[in-house]
Amino acid sequence: MNTQQYEEEVRRTTPSTTSDAQGWSLVGLGLAGEAGEVVELIKKHVHHGRGLDRENLLKELGDVLWYLTLGAHLGGFTLEEVMDANIAKLRARFPHGWSAEAANAKADEKR
Repeated sequence: MNTQQYEEEVRRTTPSTTSDAQGWSLVGLGLAGEAGEVVELIKKHVHHGRGLDRENLLKELGDVLWYLTLGAHLGGFTLEEVMDANIAKLRARFPHGWSAEAANAKADEKR
């Protein structure tokens, strides 16, 4: 599956009665909730000594991606545009690869 096909599936599975405000609320609450489920799996792995539940991790990351994709759609962006903008920001911030110094300097941000 490519990003365009995924975006079509997200639109297909989004409630059609969702207003703009409801859509943004769905994105914000959904991202927070699903990210929390990812965090919970990591917490149980790191602090409770459980094996990392990769099957559930895959599903929860998929849920995060669904809400992220809906947010991109509501903002008028494709996933490809979001990815390109993110890589451009990271290349500006870390022109020679990651370093603590570059991370602290955040050269891509105006000060």
